[in-house]
Amino acid sequence: MQERGGYGQFCPVSMASEILCSRWTTLVVRELLCGSTRFNDLRRGVPKMSPALLSKRLKELQQSGIVVVRRRANGSVDYHLSEAGEDLRPLIMGLGNWAQRWMESRLSLKNLDPSLLMWDMRRHVVVKLLPERRCTIQFLYSELPAPQKSWWLVVEGGAADLCSFDPGHELDLLVRSSLRTMTAIWMGLSTIRKEAESGQLEIEGDASLAGSMQQWLGLSPFAHEPRRVQ
Repeated sequence: MQERGGYGQFCPVSMASEILCSRWTTLVVRELLCGSTRFNDLRRGVPKMSPALLSKRLKELQQSGIVVVRRRANGSVDYHLSEAGEDLRPLIMGLGNWAQRWMESRLSLKNLDPSLLMWDMRRHVVVKLLPERRCTIQFLYSELPAPQKSWWLVVEGGAADLCSFDPGHELDLLVRSSLRTMTAIWMGLSTIRKEAESGQLEIEGDASLAGSMQQWLGLSPFAHEPRRVQ
């Protein structure tokens, strides 16, 4: 791996921190671990990170031996984790599990981001629990400004796609809630039944899809971590 300036200590924790503790780096690795390989997909997973900084971090990770670049026949570039990068999986997941276990719920729900929430939901939808036909599910966050208010998950052909504009398909399900409510459900801090019974969540459309939503939604990979604080 490339030598980099930093803490000037031989301790392996120090050496690893020189690579991983620069701003956004662990989140870029998280996106790669989640399966994103294209630059635009990585951007959707870190929507508040500038494209220039993402390019810089990817180059640094490549120089450190964590990321490898593969060029397609059409000239486009894919980013993949090397063996060393894949070996970071328990570390990155461990950080998330620690935060889910020990950080207060109000801090978890402080920095809400509809684009990140919906992108995360898209990639964790349990497609096999949905009908084989095309399913279109709209999420409506009425308190948000118009460009962020409506999102559509379209599940077809064994894959889920995310749209921030009306795809024009017949709607199977309409889910209304605040962004905070849906984030709490996604993070395992609440449930669909609890929020529906309290009136914070409304679901209209296919009764079967509505009834199984807690299962096919998938939830965050950290949602099932037992919490030690509330």
